Amino acid sequence: MIWSRILISLSPVVILAIILWLLDSYKLVKWPSALVSLLKGGVAAWLCLMLNVWLLNALQSDISLYSRYIAPFIEEAVKGSLVFWLMQRKRIGFLVDAAIHGAAVGAGFAVFENIYYLYNLAESSLFLWFIRGFGTAIMHASCTVLFAILCKRMYDRQNRFTVKGCILAFLAAALVHSAFNHFILPPIYMTMAIIVILPPIIVVVYENSERSLRTWLTLSMDEEMAMLEMILTGRFTQSKFGQYMLSLRDHFPAAVVVDLLCYLRIYLELAIRAKGILLLRQHGISAQPDAALKEKFAEFNYLEKSIGKTGKLALAPFMRLQDRELWQLYMLA
Repeated sequence: MIWSRILISLSPVVILAIILWLLDSYKLVKWPSALVSLLKGGVAAWLCLMLNVWLLNALQSDISLYSRYIAPFIEEAVKGSLVFWLMQRKRIGFLVDAAIHGAAVGAGFAVFENIYYLYNLAESSLFLWFIRGFGTAIMHASCTVLFAILCKRMYDRQNRFTVKGCILAFLAAALVHSAFNHFILPPIYMTMAIIVILPPIIVVVYENSERSLRTWLTLSMDEEMAMLEMILTGRFTQSKFGQYMLSLRDHFPAAVVVDLLCYLRIYLELAIRAKGILLLRQHGISAQPDAALKEKFAEFNYLEKSIGKTGKLALAPFMRLQDRELWQLYMLA
């Protein structure tokens, strides 16, 4: 009987996280990275458990009111901070990998929480574990995915994190969590509503993000290959890009202009290589390790210091070092 409780309470949310990971045709998130987020979610659940117990005792609050109006905001803040940290560290470049990491963190949180309740409520009915497995656990994962998607989308629109955007994403997740804990409908109906509404919405947003990623890959790769060809062949005067690069001779010493061109060339080679790997992954092909990449990154980092901030600003029109571009270099490294 205990195994049926474990299966019902733990498997649904883990299956949801695995499904999102499998839907990632570009394999943006490797399974070790997803596993780390899963484990971090478990740690987050432990921290929230300690904090909730302490606050309940300190506030002398009714547990029903606490679970509706305080716990959801604490738990979504802790879970969301893990995903936000990955975005800040440029470990997330697209809505797709934001959703995967969000699902993994939420799944880890739900698994730890349900293991805790399995230990303390071992004799409870299968109905309770059905509610916790298909309702509460799916809700935890979905709320974290919701925060991740909204936060990443708002960042992509403005190319920076804003306090307003982060707060709105957090409030959306916390309010959905709070609404679930209110149990406005009977538990079985709330659970069915969670199953029917949240996962399909996540999958639809997920598929739209994949289409956006496909478009970005195609357009960016075409532009980068055209620029790289002009640098390698020396045919600068035939485009606005070439004329701009030639104009840099009026503002920088000749040696610095050479470094700028080398820096841009290596960046384009690395960016094209990264996109090529993603396209191979889409078709189930693994790219072979390239021993020359380490040397390229070493030269790239050296030239970055050589040209300085002024040189990077001069190349800004052609080097869109935003989240996606920085993420692809991190992925390649």
